[in-house]
Amino acid sequence: MIALHVENLTLIRTHRVLFRDLAFSVGPSSALAIEGPNGAGKTSLLRLIAGFLEPAGGTIRLRTEAGEISDGEERSGFVAWLGHQDATKPQMSVREQLSFFARLYDSKIPVGEALDAFGLSALAGLPGQFLSAGQKRRLALARLKLSGRALWLLDEPLAALDAAGKALVGDAIRKHCAAHGIVLAATHESLGVDCEKLVLGAGA
Repeated sequence: MIALHVENLTLIRTHRVLFRDLAFSVGPSSALAIEGPNGAGKTSLLRLIAGFLEPAGGTIRLRTEAGEISDGEERSGFVAWLGHQDATKPQMSVREQLSFFARLYDSKIPVGEALDAFGLSALAGLPGQFLSAGQKRRLALARLKLSGRALWLLDEPLAALDAAGKALVGDAIRKHCAAHGIVLAATHESLGVDCEKLVLGAGA
């Protein structure tokens, strides 16, 4: 069980204030859609929470069973990240790539379950170089499932996916929340799930 608390968060990039004194909380079993125009700071906010960036001001606290965590590096151990880069290895098969990450995360989830969850079973033996953009996105989402981490940070998770793929993302988010996880997603379109919304402005 975890909860995320953001207080008085300020981010400045290249001398431009993207947002100032931002505050919100997300409890367990919850999803938050982060919306706003391009350049509003959606991706940067996720990167701050992941610990990839340092804020100009404010705090990010993760409440866990073991106590509160505010250090970005320590917080990253609870984070599963989905960014724009698919990180697909061209010569490795879909199953080989998921097996590698299952070992990396010491995953308790069978690789076959992750394949099934994102419609990849029929492609399990196919090398990454032959996957379409949408199939690579599904592979990245399957890696996310194997991570076993409670806080999912998703940057445009529906990108390159068809209607069936988007439905699989919505189902994965619902199941993760049902298991007491938290999902934050920067998105330009509906996630297809019940969630709170945080709308960022164009910056200052």
